[in-house]
Amino acid sequence: MYTLKTLPRVAALAIALSLASPAVFAQPVFDAPANGFRGEVISRGQNVVPGSDAEVIGRQFVPGQQVTLLRGETVLNATPYVVDAEGNFKGKVAIPADAVPGQQPVIVRASQPSAATVLSLRVSPNLPLSGQQNFNQTSAKLVQGLYQSAYSAASNAVFVTAAVGRPPVTQSQLLKLDPKTLKVTAKITPAAVPGGKGGAVFAVYGVGVDDANGNVWVTNTRQDTVAVYRQKDLSLVRQFDVGAVPHARDIVVDGRHGKVFASAAGEDHLSVFDARTLQPLEPITLASGVDDKKFVPMSLVLDEAAGKLFTVSIGTPEAAVIDTTTGKVEKVIDLGNSISASGVAYDASAGRLYVASQGTDNLLIVDVASGKVLHDVPVGAGALNVAFEPVSKLAYVTNRGAGTVTVVDGNGKVVGNLDGGTFPNHVREDGKGNVFAVNKSRDAQDPKGDRITRISTRAN
Repeated sequence: MYTLKTLPRVAALAIALSLASPAVFAQPVFDAPANGFRGEVISRGQNVVPGSDAEVIGRQFVPGQQVTLLRGETVLNATPYVVDAEGNFKGKVAIPADAVPGQQPVIVRASQPSAATVLSLRVSPNLPLSGQQNFNQTSAKLVQGLYQSAYSAASNAVFVTAAVGRPPVTQSQLLKLDPKTLKVTAKITPAAVPGGKGGAVFAVYGVGVDDANGNVWVTNTRQDTVAVYRQKDLSLVRQFDVGAVPHARDIVVDGRHGKVFASAAGEDHLSVFDARTLQPLEPITLASGVDDKKFVPMSLVLDEAAGKLFTVSIGTPEAAVIDTTTGKVEKVIDLGNSISASGVAYDASAGRLYVASQGTDNLLIVDVASGKVLHDVPVGAGALNVAFEPVSKLAYVTNRGAGTVTVVDGNGKVVGNLDGGTFPNHVREDGKGNVFAVNKSRDAQDPKGDRITRISTRAN
């Protein structure tokens, strides 16, 4: 007679399991599923880098579920999160010091009842500060809610927009600055929105200068429209009706061709206006090359001399080249490794496009003629906007999450990573060797926020 002792190990294990009490298998492999499960998990944190913690938040789970996070075979939370009575949970995940930056898929496994989903956990590159000794930086505290700036050669002035909080936005200003001293020479508060709730004003966000007609164009994002002010004294020239430009973001003025272009973020087109008559023109539709996706324009940059307009899509990894005379899209460029592209700049001398992408924390340098990505440069968390400075031939990227301004040359080399203060939001060049970076604040008492900084190389 064979005994368990004399049987081969695997066979013995099989017999032992067959003789075990049914209680051992009280929990089936396929236990009760969470039918109609709608749970989602997000990660929160402005700058999740290797060696830091990421906050994870779960919503719409089943009360009482136990949740485990896994990266590959590794459990990220030793103790499962327990979903509260409202279907939520919150916890922290330690990011290993050797983690590779990028969008990391994390399996979210829930039990009792069973469900699963995937969290795309973004790990950002951690670039140390560098190269400060090679740059001149002059900074000034302005007002809360700084958003964008634009330099006017005709007025020799920098125009800055500011808007605070979420709707109804009641605190907003358009500022005019001396570019050398950074002192405010004029300022206005936009008019109240007729019939607006809570004292809302036509808050200003994007800004572009029209030196041919002496105007400043701004976007009123919250009211889906735009407005025009006089450069000289900031008097209102025209406030367009609510709804003129859906979720208006960026605005640029082509003085040579007398046209104004505004990006309708969330839509698939650019709004166009006559710079002299202030009348709307035929919009430019942007068709995506990605199946069933929409080209959603964000930042805009002009090459006036060549009659070209460039924009990038936050919804797809694409950039578009537009003929400003005809309003026709000449080509759509596949950006490949880009998620949530936002900022765009252009080097006309080399025919290169610079694209800053929030979701991939990188700067892409693209040859427009061939459509090829020449360089893919990690710059920092939340790469939001970029400006190309033609004198030094350097690109400046504002990284909102990392709190830095990264300076990159045409070969994709990082030549400086500068302290940008709290939430660096935007950067714009003056064509004379300077760029102006603005940042936002955590609150009114934040000493590193609400500042404009003029940056140039030591050689300039």
